[in-house]
Amino acid sequence: MPRKPMKPCKHPGCPKLTDGNFCREHELQHMREYEKYERKPAERQRYNYQWRKLRKAYVKDHPVCELCLLEHRATPVEEVHHIYPLDHGGTNTPLNLLSLCKSCHSRITAAMGDRWNKREYKY
Repeated sequence: MPRKPMKPCKHPGCPKLTDGNFCREHELQHMREYEKYERKPAERQRYNYQWRKLRKAYVKDHPVCELCLLEHRATPVEEVHHIYPLDHGGTNTPLNLLSLCKSCHSRITAAMGDRWNKREYKY
């Protein structure tokens, strides 16, 4: 089967050709910059392959945002939210999960204050 043509690395000024977005040199650099603002290393371990597999199955069963559905809107799922966060004793069981769109998930996360360490989570 023929391969796709190679394209230039997306790193500014790099002339190397690659199959992906970045050449091997700049792939690691780009990933470090990307991960700098993401989850802490301990949190990254919890969201591993098993979580991605569970998330995919949950989204397949619940393809629309569950909060928007209550308001009679059908918004596609972008996030899977833990009702009780894993840090506070929550689990990955389907009873503890919600399928949400980006705006609903952001609203809940901001209200909890967990993401930006603004306040303690209250049940």
